Amino acid sequence: MKVLVTGFEPFGGEKVNPALEAVKLLPKEINGAQVVVRELPTVFRKSLDVLFSEIEKENPDVVICVGQAGGRYAISVERVAINVDDARIPDNEGNQPIDQPIFPDGENAYFSTLPIKRIVEAIKKEKIPAEVSNTAGTYVCNHVMYGVLYYASKKRPHMKAGFIHVPYLFEQVVDKKNTPAMGLNEIVKALTVAIEQSILI
Repeated sequence: MKVLVTGFEPFGGEKVNPALEAVKLLPKEINGAQVVVRELPTVFRKSLDVLFSEIEKENPDVVICVGQAGGRYAISVERVAINVDDARIPDNEGNQPIDQPIFPDGENAYFSTLPIKRIVEAIKKEKIPAEVSNTAGTYVCNHVMYGVLYYASKKRPHMKAGFIHVPYLFEQVVDKKNTPAMGLNEIVKALTVAIEQSILI
């Protein structure tokens, strides 16, 4: 078994991205499964070019993409990705698509093929807040979640894929009053648990 895990570079003026910091700390092997970690640019289209190239290269059984959701208090395991880019802010190369389909020949939405509720319950057992989320937004995170599920449906129907959003790190909220945050170690533990659950037959 091989699991490809991705994290985005910092965006929106932040100096770090908790998703990237956490995935870099994941063990190289979890319960016998090889874990391959890659960084994605926070850029529409280019993120998918990099992701699809890595999938072709690594041939993973499972793909888990991880992103930052500033303001959320829990690990958010995403249920669904929708076929629209509607950027609130420009991406890291200045692109700001508004109301654009991601793939015109794709479905209106794709559901995660990860065991999302099992992942949430397993993370909660570790005393870490977690929830199923019904919106991945319309920025690059949803773009990548939709893209990987579109790709799987067209080319690799047996490959499981999905997306997990993580909160800010404490260092990111020093000047953001009343904004939730989570420790890096807890995020790494939650992602490890998510991988453990995703590789179960």
